[in-house]
Amino acid sequence: MTDERTGLWLVGARGSVATTVATGLALITAGGAGPDGLVTEQPDLAAAGLVPLDHLVVGGHDVTDVPLVKRAAQLADAGVIPHTALALVADELDRTCRRIRHGHRDAEERQVDAVERLAADIRAFAETESLSRVVVVNVSSTEPVVTDDPAHASLDVLEQAWGAGESPLPPSAVYAAAAFTAGAAFIDFTPSTGARLPALEELAERHGVPWGGSDGKTGETLVKSVLAPMFAARSLRVRSWAGTNLLGGGDGATLADPDAMESKARSKARGLEAMLGHPVDGPVHIDNIADLGDWKTAWDHLTFSGFLGTRMSMQFTWQGCDSSLAAPLVIDLARLADLALRRGEVGPLPALGFFFKDPVGSDEHRLFEQHRVLTAWANEPATEQATAS
Repeated sequence: MTDERTGLWLVGARGSVATTVATGLALITAGGAGPDGLVTEQPDLAAAGLVPLDHLVVGGHDVTDVPLVKRAAQLADAGVIPHTALALVADELDRTCRRIRHGHRDAEERQVDAVERLAADIRAFAETESLSRVVVVNVSSTEPVVTDDPAHASLDVLEQAWGAGESPLPPSAVYAAAAFTAGAAFIDFTPSTGARLPALEELAERHGVPWGGSDGKTGETLVKSVLAPMFAARSLRVRSWAGTNLLGGGDGATLADPDAMESKARSKARGLEAMLGHPVDGPVHIDNIADLGDWKTAWDHLTFSGFLGTRMSMQFTWQGCDSSLAAPLVIDLARLADLALRRGEVGPLPALGFFFKDPVGSDEHRLFEQHRVLTAWANEPATEQATAS
């Protein structure tokens, strides 16, 4: 492995997930924590020659100005990160904070100008920090489901709309466009639109960069992606699968908006029928409980029938810390997208479906099959990758 360094540019860089990412990387590099939760530290992926953790440099965009040290202290008070970490990582968090640039708000500027400004920030980050590559990961708040616009259909029409001063893209897609324009890979860890528009797929092709997503699989859906294949393999017919999610913090506040909640609920529901092989009554409810902060609880109740139609049921409860579950996956995705950049891959990265509820370029939702695909892809010889791309 060379001494090349890779930039991890976070959209929503002052949020809980991003702060946990920056704190975790700094703490691991300082020898104050181990790699628990990092899939890319497993032997079958670590052998793929991924960028070392201490060669990742964090920066990003955000529309708020809360110092990362203050945000980390709040997370420590909530039990998300250890209080003992703060003294060890304060200087590195300050350095990271100085790399964060002002993000995008629709009303502040023309969209085409925003794309160029955000892309310039990413290029300047790469130049100032002497980075070989940059991976942009969106960990900002969930957007409502996007309304179709003719400018989404092709890059030519999008550029004509921009030339006319129009703003047809949702914010997540503006960030994706900026990443591609800057020659960076883009990963959407949220259920927002991101790069999933034909016009932006063309833009990624034009600039020769890879992208992936969507919606990190950290909790309830992670469990579903293990349990649902079990029922299918045993020919036990699932008849209903209802879920209730309770969460607080910024994510809970965002999802209190019915439009944003609809985006999340659609993402969570997409894989279940694919894994079971038949339609199922599967409502998902998401409730904001401010007191829970960064912690979330999911309760699921499912009914199924077995031999001679005998009815049975199962319930499970998942309780976890959202940022602690998401942060290592963001780091994993940065290392893997960097691998794709080094290999010259262009376009969607279906092998990253292991990490997502609604994987780009793949209809596979079974966790262990996704892990097999991911491992095989990561360890492909460079000659095969060059041929494939």
